[in-house]
Amino acid sequence: MPESVTLEQVETLVVQLPPQDQLRLLAHISEWLSSTLPAAPEANSSHKDTVQDDRLQLAKMLCDEVDDVIDDTHGEFDAAEDIQRIREERVSHVWRNDA
Repeated sequence: MPESVTLEQVETLVVQLPPQDQLRLLAHISEWLSSTLPAAPEANSSHKDTVQDDRLQLAKMLCDEVDDVIDDTHGEFDAAEDIQRIREERVSHVWRNDA
Protein backbone atom coordinates (compact mmCIF):
# COMPACT_ATOMS: atom_id res chain seq x y z
CA MET A 1 0.00 0.00 0.00
CA PRO A 2 1.43 3.41 -0.96
CA GLU A 3 2.39 5.80 1.78
CA SER A 4 -0.05 8.72 2.10
CA VAL A 5 1.26 12.23 1.55
CA THR A 6 0.05 15.60 2.76
CA LEU A 7 -1.10 18.47 0.63
CA GLU A 8 1.94 20.45 1.72
CA GLN A 9 4.24 17.67 0.49
CA VAL A 10 2.49 17.62 -2.88
CA GLU A 11 2.70 21.41 -3.16
CA THR A 12 6.42 21.25 -2.42
CA LEU A 13 6.88 18.75 -5.24
CA VAL A 14 4.66 20.66 -7.69
CA VAL A 15 6.58 23.92 -7.36
CA GLN A 16 9.71 22.01 -8.34
CA LEU A 17 8.15 21.19 -11.72
CA PRO A 18 8.62 23.48 -14.70
CA PRO A 19 5.56 25.69 -15.37
CA GLN A 20 4.60 23.66 -18.46
CA ASP A 21 4.48 20.45 -16.40
CA GLN A 22 2.51 22.22 -13.69
CA LEU A 23 -0.08 23.15 -16.31
CA ARG A 24 -0.22 19.55 -17.56
CA LEU A 25 -0.70 18.33 -14.00
CA LEU A 26 -3.48 20.86 -13.51
CA ALA A 27 -5.19 19.63 -16.67
CA HIS A 28 -4.95 16.02 -15.50
CA ILE A 29 -6.39 16.89 -12.09
CA SER A 30 -9.19 18.88 -13.72
CA GLU A 31 -10.07 15.98 -16.04
CA TRP A 32 -9.99 13.53 -13.16
CA LEU A 33 -12.23 15.69 -10.97
CA SER A 34 -14.65 16.37 -13.82
CA SER A 35 -15.10 12.65 -14.38
CA THR A 36 -15.44 11.75 -10.69
CA LEU A 37 -17.57 14.58 -9.32
CA PRO A 38 -21.33 14.63 -9.96
CA ALA A 39 -22.68 17.20 -12.39
CA ALA A 40 -23.92 20.43 -10.86
CA PRO A 41 -27.70 20.53 -10.39
CA GLU A 42 -29.76 22.65 -12.75
CA ALA A 43 -31.08 24.70 -9.83
CA ASN A 44 -27.67 26.29 -9.61
CA SER A 45 -27.97 27.63 -13.15
CA SER A 46 -30.57 30.22 -12.11
CA HIS A 47 -28.28 31.34 -9.30
CA LYS A 48 -25.38 31.54 -11.76
CA ASP A 49 -27.55 33.58 -14.11
CA THR A 50 -28.44 35.96 -11.29
CA VAL A 51 -24.80 36.32 -10.26
CA GLN A 52 -23.78 36.88 -13.86
CA ASP A 53 -26.54 39.48 -14.34
CA ASP A 54 -25.42 41.26 -11.16
CA ARG A 55 -21.83 41.28 -12.36
CA LEU A 56 -22.83 42.58 -15.77
CA GLN A 57 -24.89 45.35 -14.17
CA LEU A 58 -21.97 46.29 -11.90
CA ALA A 59 -19.59 46.27 -14.88
CA LYS A 60 -21.95 48.56 -16.81
CA MET A 61 -22.17 50.95 -13.86
CA LEU A 62 -18.38 51.01 -13.54
CA CYS A 63 -17.98 51.64 -17.27
CA ASP A 64 -20.48 54.51 -17.03
CA GLU A 65 -18.50 56.01 -14.16
CA VAL A 66 -15.26 55.68 -16.10
CA ASP A 67 -16.91 57.39 -19.07
CA ASP A 68 -18.03 60.22 -16.78
CA VAL A 69 -14.50 60.64 -15.43
CA ILE A 70 -13.09 60.63 -18.95
CA ASP A 71 -15.65 63.27 -19.97
CA ASP A 72 -14.59 65.42 -17.01
CA THR A 73 -10.94 65.27 -17.99
CA HIS A 74 -11.45 66.60 -21.50
CA GLY A 75 -10.86 70.27 -22.11
CA GLU A 76 -8.69 72.74 -20.29
CA PHE A 77 -8.60 73.22 -16.56
CA ASP A 78 -6.47 75.10 -14.12
CA ALA A 79 -5.78 73.13 -10.94
CA ALA A 80 -4.63 76.20 -9.01
CA GLU A 81 -7.80 78.04 -9.96
CA ASP A 82 -9.94 75.07 -8.91
CA ILE A 83 -8.17 74.85 -5.53
CA GLN A 84 -8.59 78.58 -4.95
CA ARG A 85 -12.31 78.36 -5.80
CA ILE A 86 -12.77 75.41 -3.41
CA ARG A 87 -11.00 77.31 -0.62
CA GLU A 88 -13.17 80.38 -1.17
CA GLU A 89 -16.31 78.22 -1.09
CA ARG A 90 -15.21 76.61 2.19
CA VAL A 91 -14.34 79.97 3.78
CA SER A 92 -17.69 81.34 2.69
CA HIS A 93 -19.44 78.28 4.09
CA VAL A 94 -17.60 78.59 7.43
CA TRP A 95 -18.47 82.28 7.74
CA ARG A 96 -22.15 81.59 7.00
CA ASN A 97 -22.28 78.84 9.63
CA ASP A 98 -20.60 81.03 12.29
CA ALA A 99 -22.97 83.93 11.73
